[in-house]
Amino acid sequence: MQLGIRAHDLAFDQLDQIAETVAAKGVQCVQLALAKSIQYMSTATGSLSPGYAKHIKQTFDKYGVNIAILGCYINMIHPEKQQRDHLLERFKEHLRFARDFGCSIVASETGNVYEKMGYTEDNFTEAAFQQVVKSVRVLTDEAEKWGVIVGIEGGVNHPIHTPEKMKRLLDEIDSSQLQVIFDPANFMSPGNCQDQAAVFQESFALFGDRIVAVHAKDFILEDHKVKMVPVGQGQLRYDLLFAWIKKHKPFIEVLMENTKEPYIDEGRRYLQQMYREA
Repeated sequence: MQLGIRAHDLAFDQLDQIAETVAAKGVQCVQLALAKSIQYMSTATGSLSPGYAKHIKQTFDKYGVNIAILGCYINMIHPEKQQRDHLLERFKEHLRFARDFGCSIVASETGNVYEKMGYTEDNFTEAAFQQVVKSVRVLTDEAEKWGVIVGIEGGVNHPIHTPEKMKRLLDEIDSSQLQVIFDPANFMSPGNCQDQAAVFQESFALFGDRIVAVHAKDFILEDHKVKMVPVGQGQLRYDLLFAWIKKHKPFIEVLMENTKEPYIDEGRRYLQQMYREA
């Protein structure tokens, strides 16, 4: 297991500070969402170039830190077509320059049928799913030109809200450039969190071979709702996840998410211990 963290979960926006802190925390990689992590230079669509990407890569290389994922989290089914097209162009730009960052994965969730993000069952319609298919196909067509992976993350707040829907998306697109960022906490709901083994088993059976990175956070059930909490502060069955990883996905990158100070060191130790014991 290669352990990492989202760069924007650290309290810095200077590249050297981020890279130095990541290395000091004893983890090996980051998920880098440019707009969320860097404030002192432009991250707007159209800013990227090979030189821009190489500068960032060289900064992280100095500290032995790998950029595992470029996070480009967009609402790929934004209800306004002009805005949706703009967001897809931003993702496509990340795909074009990903290799210059030393990275092969650009990742996103699948968005929301409304402009404002949040839970709505309107995301679960066939029309919403078909719009996801249309947008993801645009992205995978671009990814195939550059030999880069489109990493899609599912979750109950999005159209790809079940393992079955993720499998269906993979089948509909039928592109080897489309792979999965697996965040098991995202699939937890009040109705299934008491049987996590079933959720894990279904996910691994349907798309385990397509998982290219894992997000690590935790959850609790509070007032009959799932609430996300830092790693090690909840009830996610990391024993099930890590037992599978050891057997099927050696050296996969596992990135802590929703885990900020003062929980980062504790979260790292917790994951490392759970991995050893799995």
